[in-house]
Amino acid sequence: MPDATTIDALLLTLRVAAIATGMVMLPGTALAYLLARAQFPGKALVSALAGLPLVVPPTAVGYLLLQALARDGILGRDRLGFDPDILLTWKAAVLASAVMAVPLVVRTARIAFESVDPRLESMARTLGKRPTTVFLTITLPLAARGLLAAGILGFTRAVGEFGATVTIAGNIPGRTQTLASAIFSAQQTGDTRHVFALLVLSLGIGLFAILASEALIQRAPRQGRTR
Repeated sequence: MPDATTIDALLLTLRVAAIATGMVMLPGTALAYLLARAQFPGKALVSALAGLPLVVPPTAVGYLLLQALARDGILGRDRLGFDPDILLTWKAAVLASAVMAVPLVVRTARIAFESVDPRLESMARTLGKRPTTVFLTITLPLAARGLLAAGILGFTRAVGEFGATVTIAGNIPGRTQTLASAIFSAQQTGDTRHVFALLVLSLGIGLFAILASEALIQRAPRQGRTR
């Protein structure tokens, strides 16, 4: 049976990952649709910035967030006029996980929208459908599987996040310690049994999520072509 520390880390990880994914999905989906369908100056730069957390070391992302949330940072107390009370709390873990999940969500959602034949949207518009109606009744349903896959991949990335999270949230058992930071702590103390238990949980969550997302991604293009 997992001990209380392991259960606390698991529950916190799932809560942080779920909230972080929820935060990212709406703006990430909107950005993905913009990148998939619109042409505008600086599009390549916007796309590159959205994918930057995927290639930058997570600790560097954590450092930038730390500077932004510092007292005199752009999101700090001196600028906002109140203390947002984010650093070294579970909310910091959510913020870090959300930022690190952005690239996978945007990239996967963009692929989902690009798999939808734009001719179907054009035909609906020629029949007098409003752009919002076309998006809600045609584009969104056809891209739904890919968007769900985007959410799953974002959730998985948030579950495994460590570098940025530990930088701004710390590694406080029962408060900010996630599965990733708990594995690090157990490894540092030589507690191999605890490390193994945490690894089994992490691998199980990750494997299930990746298999589910792969199944959705593989079926999404076929669905878009057959309609």
